[in-house]
Amino acid sequence: MGKISYINDAPVYFGLDHGLLPSWLKMVSDVPAVLNQKIKNGQIKISPVSAAFYAMNHGELLLLPDLSISCNGRVMSVILASNYAIDDLDGKKVMFSQESASAAAFLKMIFCKKKVFPIFEVGPVNNYQQISNFVDAALVIGDTALIHPWDQTFEYCIDLGQLWYEMTQLPFVFAVWVVRRAFAEKYPSRVRDIHKLLLTSKEQGYQNIDKVIEAGKNKLGLERSMVKEYFDLLYCDLDDKKIKAMALFFNSLFDQGILNEKVDIEFFI
Repeated sequence: MGKISYINDAPVYFGLDHGLLPSWLKMVSDVPAVLNQKIKNGQIKISPVSAAFYAMNHGELLLLPDLSISCNGRVMSVILASNYAIDDLDGKKVMFSQESASAAAFLKMIFCKKKVFPIFEVGPVNNYQQISNFVDAALVIGDTALIHPWDQTFEYCIDLGQLWYEMTQLPFVFAVWVVRRAFAEKYPSRVRDIHKLLLTSKEQGYQNIDKVIEAGKNKLGLERSMVKEYFDLLYCDLDDKKIKAMALFFNSLFDQGILNEKVDIEFFI
């Protein structure tokens, strides 16, 4: 089973990290893009993946209910650090982090809607002091967005969660938990057991949110107040409003030609 190596899914895995993990279940921790690839090639059977990755591979995957990484406005950990306003990035160089399909797809969709056509480059986005010498804007996600003061290097720091909310008045779902469809059909009882473990683990995480915050503070070396604010902004459920928002996101990706086909959102039951 996959696990994102950022702090954003820490509430979901708290229980599993503190005694719930059974001996028969192996955990693989990595960045979203690597987890995406590992579940695509069958190395792992259940994992959080970028919502856009799910949309691109929905025929092979099923969603696990009531699990996501989402926000309802600001998110802090998914930003476009830019020397220009979004409308002024036409022809400018924009670097995408390799680590999140959803944020990259979302940003491309925004540019398409605005008829703005930057020059995209894919590469590492981590050195906040030097990257502005090479690109006009950079998509920064995860712990890297939290740790470094990007607003000291770039004139604009645009929070993509907030941008989506201003456009739609809806939450944004960055990641979802999925199971490979073939595995779910062959081993449904095992998938139910793992899903139940994840939900119990998440429940324990929110019951012990102070410990989750403290662990995040220690891992990233940030002030406790900042880490608390971050977890206050994150949601790990997947209610009807978030499903509606996700469907709107997928339809927008299809309308802009980023997805080749419409997505029927399907859950493991």
